[in-house]
Amino acid sequence: MMSLDKYKVIEAISLKDSSTKVVVKDAKKDLKKSRKKLSKLQDAMYAEGKYSALICLQGMDTSGKDSLIREVFKDVNARGVVVHSFKVPTELELKHDFLWRHYIALPAKGKMGVFNRTHYENVLVTRVHPAYVFGENIPTVNSLDDLNDEFYHNRMDRINDFENHLAKNGTIILKFFLNLSKEEQKNRLLRRLELPDKNWKFSADDLKERKLWDKYQFCYEDLLNRTSKENAPWFVIPADDKDSARIILAKILVKELEKYNFKEPTLSDKLVAQLDDFKAQLNKE
Repeated sequence: MMSLDKYKVIEAISLKDSSTKVVVKDAKKDLKKSRKKLSKLQDAMYAEGKYSALICLQGMDTSGKDSLIREVFKDVNARGVVVHSFKVPTELELKHDFLWRHYIALPAKGKMGVFNRTHYENVLVTRVHPAYVFGENIPTVNSLDDLNDEFYHNRMDRINDFENHLAKNGTIILKFFLNLSKEEQKNRLLRRLELPDKNWKFSADDLKERKLWDKYQFCYEDLLNRTSKENAPWFVIPADDKDSARIILAKILVKELEKYNFKEPTLSDKLVAQLDDFKAQLNKE
């Protein structure tokens, strides 16, 4: 039996002391089973209509977010899962508060929403590259000096409030950080360069961001420790082995969603009594 509790952030963690590689035996085989369970859970959640699920994925470049989404959710009804990949904010998005574009992308009751990169980019990329915040034209931000730790910690508090509000209104929030080692990222970037059919995935910006690895690790560690709450927990998933990362995350999803005991609605006694009559009507056609 795989132990899953160790991946949940329930106390202060240090990323440099967190494992980036776990090899799970029969990971691909077990993933097929977990996918089927996940599909049934979504069907029941949709039928019940009380809850939605928001799955947040964060990780360094090449950590495997895209392929993980493809492999973990491939058996879920296509109408039951919606994936949003957040890129650089548009002009319209910058005219709203930093959570607006995430709020309008939230899943409806009965559905799973997957955020590939999330609202945490607002305390991650913008913290590594603070000048990006100037594009938001915030009245209280006049210079880089205003973009200090207090500014980003305040944003984290607002994110906690946002997620607490969602949780109280029926959104199940599960957040996953794909913990990739710097060496494995190097290997994956080299693979993109060496394999012609993977060249399109490579960007020169990948190398620029890689030089900021330590800054990103600091920001990730800070946000993990400040925003992992009982109603919106973070899970740190070792990501150096993709198959293992996928099955660990899938099993956590199934375990967490099963706690809600989704129940499909039952027919009224009146309708149950009429079932034979309905079948007879159809058979007479």
